[in-house]
Amino acid sequence: MKLWLYIVSAVAAYLVGSVNPAIILSRAIYRVDVRGFGSHNPGFTNFKRVFGNDHAWTVFLLDFLKSAILCAIFGWLFRRGGGSYSLGAAFTALFVLLGHAYPVWYRFQGGKGAAVMGGAIWFIDWRVALVGFGVLFIVMFATRYMSLSVMCAAVSLPVALAVFGWEHPAALILLAACSLFVIVRHRENIGRLLRGTESKFSLKSIRAKDTDEGA
Repeated sequence: MKLWLYIVSAVAAYLVGSVNPAIILSRAIYRVDVRGFGSHNPGFTNFKRVFGNDHAWTVFLLDFLKSAILCAIFGWLFRRGGGSYSLGAAFTALFVLLGHAYPVWYRFQGGKGAAVMGGAIWFIDWRVALVGFGVLFIVMFATRYMSLSVMCAAVSLPVALAVFGWEHPAALILLAACSLFVIVRHRENIGRLLRGTESKFSLKSIRAKDTDEGA
């Protein structure tokens, strides 16, 4: 595998990952920065909690697609270069997450990476993706805590890949690193869960920006 492909993948993934739909849409549509409200996280859940359902699912879809498309492209390029598709996808996923969490365009103040991870995992191993999304929906249905659901799903991903088997051993290591990264990014949620102050997720359109909760 040529070194230039790793470099191009890392740089492209980081720069595209740094583009944050939640920040862009909140500024363009509502003339405010979503990071100033709710949990201050520029991601789907906080965007939905602050502004309601309008455009929230667009945020999710764009975060999902930016990693999915990049992982698909570089997975293919890695395979064309004589390497592993899943390795290329997992390597790219890590740098998309880094860009999303520490975006160069927004003073390195970014999101937690749940939707980004959700888009990437389908191209690392679709079977693992089915397990991860299954865990997420089960925990969500049982508890209604999005953060807990995301963290449980993140834990399940490297475990599932270890059970199913991997195309390249480094893909498992990179996936475990991605999962750990997402969990660490939710450390404040862990504290709120332990204190019993974590907000529950609802499909209803409730604008927290119009209440004290959004301040």
